[in-house]
Amino acid sequence: MRTARSRTYGWWAAAGLASVIALAGCGSGDSSNTASDSAAAPAVGQAGAGIAEKQVEQDSTAEDKQKSPDLAVDQRAIVYTGSITVRVDDVNTKAAQVTAIVTGAGGFIGGDDRSSSGDKGSAQATLTLRVPAAKFSNVIDQLAGLGKEEQRGISTEDVTEETVDLDARILTQTARVDSGRKLLGQAKSLNDLVMLEREVATREADLASLQAKKRRLADLTALSTITAVLLDPQADVTPVDDGDPGFLDGLTAGWHGLLTSLGVALTVLGFLLPWLLIIGVPVGFWLVRRRRRRKPAPVALESAGG
Repeated sequence: MRTARSRTYGWWAAAGLASVIALAGCGSGDSSNTASDSAAAPAVGQAGAGIAEKQVEQDSTAEDKQKSPDLAVDQRAIVYTGSITVRVDDVNTKAAQVTAIVTGAGGFIGGDDRSSSGDKGSAQATLTLRVPAAKFSNVIDQLAGLGKEEQRGISTEDVTEETVDLDARILTQTARVDSGRKLLGQAKSLNDLVMLEREVATREADLASLQAKKRRLADLTALSTITAVLLDPQADVTPVDDGDPGFLDGLTAGWHGLLTSLGVALTVLGFLLPWLLIIGVPVGFWLVRRRRRRKPAPVALESAGG
């Protein structure tokens, strides 16, 4: 009987021990799962933050690409400037032909200055022409065909880098103006409103200045400038500047300056001489007489024995 009871107690003890071990295992499993979950949570959060950060960078990069202009220049921006002097039979007739040539090329006359000399009976016309850059060489050749070409000068200036720089600066300044206007719409106090209005006005003025420079540069590159001088057979050719003046040029200029100064001095002296004679002679006579009156009389020396 005792053996049966002891066996029964042994079974119950074994069952209880197994239950305790099972419960302990479940608790450790839960704690380990909880620990793993808590450890995994920051990792997932960090990974999510990294993905979100990367996504923001990609979105901002895509937005910048959409906003930034394509600054690649397929064709250089060149400013052409030319001058030509042609001797013709009739200045007025050839000037009318010049107008027809320029108009036919899609340009216009920017200036017309004509003069004539009555002594020699010579005439001269200086025309400022604005023609499309693509027609520049053709117009120069047509002008040379109006008569006898005596002078020709052509110069070019590459303004591609300046054009690209202006485009970028205009884009940036436009964005600054837009952001300033948005902030102006969100102003909540009078001081903020006044400050933002002043800032927006400054940014708009800077933007307008940049846009004016861009328009001027676009005009110079789109339309070339040609100075055409028409001379009749009796007119003298205007001398061309050969460069910076040298020693002889300076010596000549100094000599002419000296002669001019002497001429001015003699002119002033000739103007003042009559006044000096009229005023100076009486004054001089009066000074001489006054000096004689103030001269002391000689004192007679008495003899020592007297």
